[in-house]
Amino acid sequence: MTARPANGHQAKLLRLLRDGGPNSRAQLGDQIDLSRSKLAVEVDRLLETGLAVADGLAASRGGRRSHNIRLNPDLRFLGVDIGATSVDVAVTNPELEILGHLNQPMDVREGPVAVFEQVLSMAAKLKASGLAEGFDGAGIGVPGPVRFPEGVPVAPPIMPGWDGFPVREALSQELGCPVMVDNDVNLMAMGEQHAGVARSVGDFLCVKIGTGIGCGIVAGGDVHRGVTGSAGDIGHIQAVPDGRPCACGNRGCLEAHFSGAALARDAVEAAQQGLSEELASRLEANGTLTAVDVAAAAAAGDATALDLIREGGNRVGQVIAGLVSFFNPGLVVIGGGVTGLGHNLLAAIRTQVYRQSLPLATGNLPIVLGELGPTAGVIGAARLISDHLFSPA
Repeated sequence: MTARPANGHQAKLLRLLRDGGPNSRAQLGDQIDLSRSKLAVEVDRLLETGLAVADGLAASRGGRRSHNIRLNPDLRFLGVDIGATSVDVAVTNPELEILGHLNQPMDVREGPVAVFEQVLSMAAKLKASGLAEGFDGAGIGVPGPVRFPEGVPVAPPIMPGWDGFPVREALSQELGCPVMVDNDVNLMAMGEQHAGVARSVGDFLCVKIGTGIGCGIVAGGDVHRGVTGSAGDIGHIQAVPDGRPCACGNRGCLEAHFSGAALARDAVEAAQQGLSEELASRLEANGTLTAVDVAAAAAAGDATALDLIREGGNRVGQVIAGLVSFFNPGLVVIGGGVTGLGHNLLAAIRTQVYRQSLPLATGNLPIVLGELGPTAGVIGAARLISDHLFSPA
């Protein structure tokens, strides 16, 4: 795709068509502040660029029926969500519906070269399956702070070897299309906003609890990244004074006391100390423990596993309570791999937030699990690149 919208009106029309699907000129006119003649000019210009196409006759609203307008169905976006332990790659159509999705285990600590070899291999498989001849743009999420304008990770604690790596530039050359890069939790928030539980909410927090912990902040419908791109790095808020050492170099960070990695470590310690027969048997069988094992043990009624989940939920809830008092969101979404712990975790988080934040902030505040699971990140990645491409050049 070489064409870009020429002005803000065209950009808004493209985003309306992306988010709402095919629309008649009259319906588009109801959503954009343009005269009928000006609207007609801008729509015709979009049709000339090939970004949008006519799509059959619209329902009559009296008078001559007009054509529906839709985004060019041949447009293809690549969404890539790199986690600490796995990679998700998906192809979407211009309305960000997933056409194909692959997931592979991958350790982000192997470094950017190895990870991107895997990403490019997965993208090639999706192309070979006939889903795309090429990509019009790609969005990439990484599990660490990103200097957003340049698309470069900056000192990511769980990503050795990634500091300063030119992700956007390198992948743009390999894929032959524009690329945008962001923190993975921002993309999860954008995915839930586009197609998940946050569809109708303009101000919300999206907390991802995986190997690490982060928070996507959406204010007025837009992701708030801060001046340098590090907004929402709540995993490194101190939760326990003089607590455990953290990968970032500080002590007592939330992430050091509750995350996928911290929970696994605590579960192994509990099993080795004889505090849980259920966890001990799983450790003996598998040689290691994960959040999945803790969730299974809790489901079987294991008291130690339940205590680990509740204690972790309490710590996360304490931090979120401070965020709620500060930001006053309309919704808090909890996502990430550790959400397999389910409603025991959610109940502990809710209890702390509702107890510690002021009633004015929590009186009508839903705290819910995300709807999209592992697809939230790839949908958010596709939305990220479409936001860029559907902006004036």
